[in-house]
Amino acid sequence: MSMATRSTILVTGAATGFGGLTARTLAHAGHTVYASMRDAETRNAPRVRDIRAYATEHDVDLRAIELNVQSKGSCDSAVEAILAEQGALDVVVHNVAHLVVGPTEAFTPEEIARVIDINALGAHRVNRAALPHMRGVGAGLLLWVGSTTSQVPPPLLGPYVAAKAAMDGLASVTAYEVAPFGIETSIVVPGAYSSGTEHFANAGHPADAGTVAAYARVAALLDQIQERLLALVPEGSDAQGVADEIARIVGLPAGTRPARSVVDPIDDGARAVIDVMVERRRAFLTRLGLEQLLHPIPATA
Repeated sequence: MSMATRSTILVTGAATGFGGLTARTLAHAGHTVYASMRDAETRNAPRVRDIRAYATEHDVDLRAIELNVQSKGSCDSAVEAILAEQGALDVVVHNVAHLVVGPTEAFTPEEIARVIDINALGAHRVNRAALPHMRGVGAGLLLWVGSTTSQVPPPLLGPYVAAKAAMDGLASVTAYEVAPFGIETSIVVPGAYSSGTEHFANAGHPADAGTVAAYARVAALLDQIQERLLALVPEGSDAQGVADEIARIVGLPAGTRPARSVVDPIDDGARAVIDVMVERRRAFLTRLGLEQLLHPIPATA
């Protein structure tokens, strides 16, 4: 069965937001979808029950699974469980993200390291669990959920911007390295959304209250930024648009999926930056004689 018709898919960070919407949308498209989250038997147990009820009500193959991207053992166990049940893992959607808000100086290096660990290294742990199977079968899709903040960074999101930029770098280089094994990469880059996610509601903040207070004149701008973002979002735009784009890309025939896709209702300028970046990277790899790494090489090649 080809990936373009039905796939076994792992979606990380699927308890809420983009991940939850994406898992449901992919299941409705006919795929077998594992919606992963941490604390599936404790804090997120109600969300697991919701997923199971949703799958039954809509007659879709949607399953909850425990996965903590900060734990190698958890990543390995989740992938092993999927392979044991399905015999395949065709697509990994790297969606886990944690937003933090505050003056960059106020975050300790340890706090910033945790944000990078969740947003970037977590995806790498999942890849280390999933890629041996994908390399073995000579096919697969790594789909990364990035952020326009990597290209157009706003104030007071420093650790998040750094973490998403790190993830983007890992995704870009990994794409070249797995292409010879027939593995595709797509990076979906969402902009700001006023509904459908719990990013700001669940955002972390620096523990250094003294330094936060010293930046009061800057922090006061945050509410203005949020209000202005809301004003720019076209009516009817919500996070479902990101899930729909992910499902569209997964449903495309292998070898035809876009390397990047920007889903940005407010058009913050990231698309223009990305277009230039993609072209320059393509030109540089061509100069190096490595243009074959820009596209997956089928296992039969």
